[in-house]
Amino acid sequence: MEENGLSAGWFGFRGTRGRSVVELIALGTLDTELAGLLWLLLEARLPVVVAAEPWQAGKSTLLSALLDFLPPRTRRVELRGSNEDFDWLPEAAELGWRDAGGGESPGRPSPAASVSPEATYLLAAELSNHLPIYTWGDQARIAIRALSLGYGLGATIHADSLEEVFEILGGPPVGLSGDELSRIGVVLILRVSPSRARRVVAAHYVRPVVRDAQGHVQRLGPAVLATWDPGSGTFEHFAWGVLPELAERVGRKAGAFNAESTKRAEFLRGLLAGGVTGVPEVRAAIQGYRLWEDSQLRN
Repeated sequence: MEENGLSAGWFGFRGTRGRSVVELIALGTLDTELAGLLWLLLEARLPVVVAAEPWQAGKSTLLSALLDFLPPRTRRVELRGSNEDFDWLPEAAELGWRDAGGGESPGRPSPAASVSPEATYLLAAELSNHLPIYTWGDQARIAIRALSLGYGLGATIHADSLEEVFEILGGPPVGLSGDELSRIGVVLILRVSPSRARRVVAAHYVRPVVRDAQGHVQRLGPAVLATWDPGSGTFEHFAWGVLPELAERVGRKAGAFNAESTKRAEFLRGLLAGGVTGVPEVRAAIQGYRLWEDSQLRN
């Protein structure tokens, strides 16, 4: 676990050099408009799940690049797959974890540590049972239930559609309810083209179950944020359809949210035009943008 930056664990790209979000834009995995939108959403610690059916489709590469958009003081906790005991999670028993209250684990937050939902982002290498380091079964269920308390989550999964993601996580042994699945935030569907290009073909916003002013439960279907149009070779964008909801989710007014998303897309476009694509350089540029934005808010 590491509070700032990537840890030396599975997100450290052992044996690979990793890619920045600007490099992925250059490769056509996503465009600047979608990246600017995701920047705002990740900055508010919304959960994000990157799904792709085949192995080595670039799921972890994309997710790791997007994690650079998290607020710098976010505490990141990498889940340990089948060895995860949630002893660092104060609400573990409340969420249904039967083995809560064991002991401390080296290098992990202690049960007495201040682990707050509004400042903590959980990371799952993969939601599957393919390897012991991946998160599945009871551990996956508790991690996703934690989203209802305000924790963030970044994860990958082998699936080719949003419906398949729901089917996998709603079936045994994870067994999440529809209301619990409504908390998973943004789901990006990644596919590999015949030319081996890796591309986000659909970006979905899963709308959480809420209550209206009268206390009635409101269940709204997922919204499409963007899709890839192979005919025109461009991304089509639809976030305008849920702009007020997205703005409210991140604590901004709709007009300000739209303007800020556009500004960030333009900033990323400028980095691309200037050849700023390396991981350290892009991270530094994102931090520079944050400092500039903070200075504007103070003035």
